[in-house]
Order: sequence, then structure tokens, then C-alpha cells
Amino acid sequence: MWLVDVLIAVGVYLYSVPIIPLYAAGAPQGIALLLVSAAICGAYVLRRRYPLGVLGIMLLAASAQLLLGAPLLPADAMLLFAVYNAASLLIWWVSSAGTVATIVWLLATVTPRLGQDFIDIGQLGLLIVVTLWCWTWGRLVQIRRRHIDGLREQTEQLAREKEAQATIVAASERARIAREIHDIVSHSLSVVVLMSDGAASKVDSDPDTAKSAMLTARDTGRTALSDMRRMLGVLREDEPGSHAPQPRIAQLPVLVEQTRAAGLPVTLTNEGEHAGLPEGLQLTVYRLAQEALTNVRRHAGDDVSHVDVGLHITDDTLTMSVADDGRGPQEPANDDGHGLVGMRERVASHGGVLSTGERPGGGFEMRAVLPIGEGRG
Repeated sequence: MWLVDVLIAVGVYLYSVPIIPLYAAGAPQGIALLLVSAAICGAYVLRRRYPLGVLGIMLLAASAQLLLGAPLLPADAMLLFAVYNAASLLIWWVSSAGTVATIVWLLATVTPRLGQDFIDIGQLGLLIVVTLWCWTWGRLVQIRRRHIDGLREQTEQLAREKEAQATIVAASERARIAREIHDIVSHSLSVVVLMSDGAASKVDSDPDTAKSAMLTARDTGRTALSDMRRMLGVLREDEPGSHAPQPRIAQLPVLVEQTRAAGLPVTLTNEGEHAGLPEGLQLTVYRLAQEALTNVRRHAGDDVSHVDVGLHITDDTLTMSVADDGRGPQEPANDDGHGLVGMRERVASHGGVLSTGERPGGGFEMRAVLPIGEGRG
């Protein structure tokens, strides 16, 4: 772009050189007008860095031309470029002042010679209109440039917000997967460990019981692997089993039976119809029961005589509780940070309430109340 400005300035000046002697009374005046034209054309090269300064230098040189008594010269056309440039780069009132100064110079230069040479009243009016048009054009260019810059900035802002939102969604998904994996691993591994211990102690004295325990451990491990494969399939779309159904309330009896086989005296009470409940709600209920039973195995102690899993469903709410008569609360939430904290997050995501604490008669109880609302299909 700088080269284009140089070519314009040099072209206008070279066009002016052979014409200037026609308006000079002598050699000194001709040389002075050549210098004035050089100043007007040369200043244009700096128009991008100093738009107001360039217009000011041109007007000063043109004023010197006026003092020399010369009429309009070809180099004076550069003032129109300077007016446009100032209007496109400066605030409106500064460029307006420069445009008014240019029109005043034009009137002062042409009016004394009006009707003489080649300028008449109509041509003067046309020159004024062209000057105002150059200022208007520059203003429109500036407005359009600012509009484009605003759109570009808005696009960049939207891109940043989209990236931030994607980061938040990814973090939320990672937290959800972490909760799922915690529930799967903590429950299944604790069952496998208990059944393996039982099998090891009975392998000599009661081989059939040991075999049954190992088969239960095997089935639990397979189920855990299937669940893990499904969860990791969220991260890899082509993972086999990534679209397998999530556990639901219908699988609670299997969970209870599995826990009972691991040595906990668990009973399940189910009141109400769970068919038609949202899958997300059913998964939450299953995971709550799974985590609560895992905590019972870890913290209730060896003296626990019964564990009651209760599910009560009405038209509006679903209440699930897991209560035991063990040794009371033992801070189960401290197991790597995903215990009760994850349970509360699951319940809160459905607008429910989770309460945990010591029972009046001893032991520990977890109770979750989840609204059903209009989610039943």
C-alpha cells in the first residue's frame, strides 16, 4: 500500500511539472511553484501515519501557492485525497474542520479569478461538492471499517465463549464419568475382595462354597468390566458396548442379591411403579443404592444384622433409603472424595434432597427424595 501512495504522489507531480511554467511569471516563481507542488505531493506518502499532519502540510503549501498568486494547479488535487484520508481515519469533527479549511482555501484561491482562466461559478460549486463527497466517502469507509472490526471482535468473543463453554461441558462430563467409574469400581471390587476372601478360607473345608464364591466374584468382575467399557465408550464413539443400556431400578434386586451373596443381610422393599420413569432418574437411584451399600460394607462393621433398602414411588416423588444397624456414621465421604459428595451431586442434578446421618436406634441411614414431576413417560 505504501508503494501505491508513492506512485500516486510521483504521478501527480510529474503531470504537474510541464504545466506549472504556463502559470509562472518567471523562473523564480516557477521554481517556487515546483517546490510547493513537491511539498503537496510528497506529504501524501505519510498519510496513513499522520493523516491530520498531512492535510495540514498540504494546506500550508497550498496557502503559499495562494501567496505566490498562482491559480489552481494539478497538484492541488492531492487535497481531495487528503480530505478523504482524514475522514476515514480521524474522528468526525477533526476531519470536518480540515474539510472546511480546504473549502475556505478553495474559495480564496478561485474567487479572485472567477470567470477568468478556466474556472467559472458552476465549476467552483462542483469542486466544493466533490470535496464534500470525498469527506462523506471517507466517513462511510470509517463507519464500515468499524462495523467490520466490531463483527470480527464479536466473532472472536463468541469463539472464546464457545471454547469456554466446551471446556465447562468437558469438565462436567469428566466429573460425571469419574462418579460413574467410582461407583462401579468401589462396589464391584469390594464384592470381589469379599468373595475372594471367603473362597480362600473355604477352599479346603468347603470346596462347593468356595467355588460358588469365586463364580460370584467372576460374574461381578464381568459386570464391572461391561460397565467400565460402556463408560469409556462415552469417550470413544466406536467402542463396543458404548450404547449398552444403563442400569435401572429393575436391576436393584440383582444388586441386592449380589450384595447379600457378599455377606451383607440386605432386604429390598419396593413400593410403587417405576415403569416410565426417566432413564437418568433410574440410573441415579441405582447408583445411590450401589454407593450406599458399598459404604455399609466399608463402615458399618461386622456386627451389622440387617440392611434395609427401601424404594417408595408416588406420582410426584421417589424416595429411596438405605439404613443399617451397624456402628453408626464413620465419615464415609472421605473415601477418595467421590462418596457422599458424588451422591449429593447426583441428587441435586434432579432437584432432589439427600440426607444422611445416624439413626435414633443406632446405625446409619441415607435417604434421598427425588421429584418426578412430569418426567414419567
